[in-house]
Amino acid sequence: MLTPTPDITTTASPRLKDILSPKDLRSLSIPQLKVIARDIRETIINTVAETGGHLAPSLGVVELTIALHKVFNTPEDKLIWDVGHQSYAHKLLTGRQEKFRTLRQYKGLSGFPKFKESPYDTLETGHSSTSLSAALGMSCGKEINNDKRKIIAVIGDGSMTAGMAFEALNQAGHLDRDLIVILNDNEMSISENVGALSSFLSRKLTGKTVSRLRNHIADRLHELPGIGENILSVLKRSEENFKSFFTPGMLFEALKFNYVGPILGHDLDDLLPTLENVRDNLDGPILVHVITTKGKGYKPAEDNPGNYHGVGPFDIRTGTPRPSNGAISYTKVFGETMKKMARSNPNIVGISAAMPAGTGLDSFAEEFPERFFDVGIAEQHAVTFAAGLALEGFHPVVAIYSSFFQRAMDQIIHDVCLQNLPVTLAIDRGGVVGDDGPTHHGVFDISFLRYIPNLVYMAPKDENELQHMLYSASLIKGPSAIRYPRGSGEGVKRDASLQKLVIGQGEVLREGDDLLLLPVGNRVHPALRAAEGLSKIGINAAVINPRFIKPLDADLICEWAERIGRVITIEDNAGQGGFGSAILELLAQRNLYGIKTKILAHPDHFIEHGPQEILWRASRLDSPSIINAAIELMKA
Repeated sequence: MLTPTPDITTTASPRLKDILSPKDLRSLSIPQLKVIARDIRETIINTVAETGGHLAPSLGVVELTIALHKVFNTPEDKLIWDVGHQSYAHKLLTGRQEKFRTLRQYKGLSGFPKFKESPYDTLETGHSSTSLSAALGMSCGKEINNDKRKIIAVIGDGSMTAGMAFEALNQAGHLDRDLIVILNDNEMSISENVGALSSFLSRKLTGKTVSRLRNHIADRLHELPGIGENILSVLKRSEENFKSFFTPGMLFEALKFNYVGPILGHDLDDLLPTLENVRDNLDGPILVHVITTKGKGYKPAEDNPGNYHGVGPFDIRTGTPRPSNGAISYTKVFGETMKKMARSNPNIVGISAAMPAGTGLDSFAEEFPERFFDVGIAEQHAVTFAAGLALEGFHPVVAIYSSFFQRAMDQIIHDVCLQNLPVTLAIDRGGVVGDDGPTHHGVFDISFLRYIPNLVYMAPKDENELQHMLYSASLIKGPSAIRYPRGSGEGVKRDASLQKLVIGQGEVLREGDDLLLLPVGNRVHPALRAAEGLSKIGINAAVINPRFIKPLDADLICEWAERIGRVITIEDNAGQGGFGSAILELLAQRNLYGIKTKILAHPDHFIEHGPQEILWRASRLDSPSIINAAIELMKA
């Protein structure tokens, strides 16, 4: 499935195994670098087929990664990867080949840049559009310290849809600091601008002779009183018009960046001399526009890059995912329920922030294209955009991962909840997500949402309850949120018809008189299994499914808590300010101070990557841990 590489005539060409650091690249010829590129692709494909990971993005930047490490003196020159899911080639070239087989495995290599892994990892990333702000801050810091080393940020065209990226571009152009931005473009429809002429212009306009001539003319014109500035302005506009005739760089020129490109990101013959010219001859903010192909070198990923953006283990020969025996996923149930509701309710609208497939809204978009909006990587805009739709009588459902909703806190508070608008926040990936690690774990949303007035906040115990909660949310005249986990449901049967839940009403799933288990969301079924285990050793535990994080079923919870006198809360969320904290507040408000309580939640540190089951066990949130906690509480 690998795209053929031109024959290499050198018999003693180094291979990837010989590259211990980027220094080993800097003496190699272009034919030798092409051999390294092929080795990198084979290694990435073979590894991700076993571990899962971000395949298409990393395959798309192999030559670009090689060129950056060859041209720039990393790690002294600082290289920042926006998002970071395209950093696999970077890891392979920076001393991590031996550990690469542990990619995204528990206690193994992270799928993203990590300080503790390598001095070549300049910024820990996982969310998009942050690289330019960080790079500009570093550039300003280096200037204060009179440090001449280069700062290079690599950002994808998708990340350029976020306002934060343009805020950084705007300030960078205003400050006129030295900063190199590599725009990795694999989406924009500008292929007609790519070719021999464009590459020629990029090389020539960044060349030493042209740069010196440009600066010399500018200096002389500045010395001409009265007319010099006018002539310089005319010449500048002429150069810009000439470049813009062949290239799409006027936007960046307007932001006061020196625009270079577009150039082919897989052609080292063009890429290397252009980057060398940028390094040696240009100052101030520079944007190098590089055209790449997602999934380059692996045909299934080239043909369907969206399906191979983030993948689980797959068969290399066919490209098909390895079979899973799991039940239907929460994400799929969400998407199917959205379609079911939209068929009878013309006011239902779906909104995604560049992840229609990841959130399950892709099939909704196909059936209701006029009622689906993908706003790009712009979570803040997504929420306020939803508020605008709500003001026009619609009920928008904004589907975003928990960890990405963090970016829209002000909009949730100010634009939705303050105005009490009927917007539903569909919080996918609530809780630990597994192999993507701390940048993607959704373990803070209970803490940062439950204090907001007007918001009704739910968490389903299984996939059947999810569909009823989504339907119930669509009937609420104000804001609502539903958090549900990544992965498969419990395998329960789903009701054929959607049911309206009573807002703020929990349910008793199991009666008992020794202690009360209060699990929320995906911890309900583990708590039920723990209760069964406790019964075998003579401890009779009651289990209540709160259903609602806010408003709590205060009467039900307090009645049982007061009757039994022992309470354990269990949540797939941080302990600080989470569901357990809400229960303690409730008991205090009711003056129920004599009740023995224990909170089971994630500890006060960032959770590393690894399978969900291992992470739940490490945080004492699985069934055996709940049993142990119950035994401890019974002895207290």
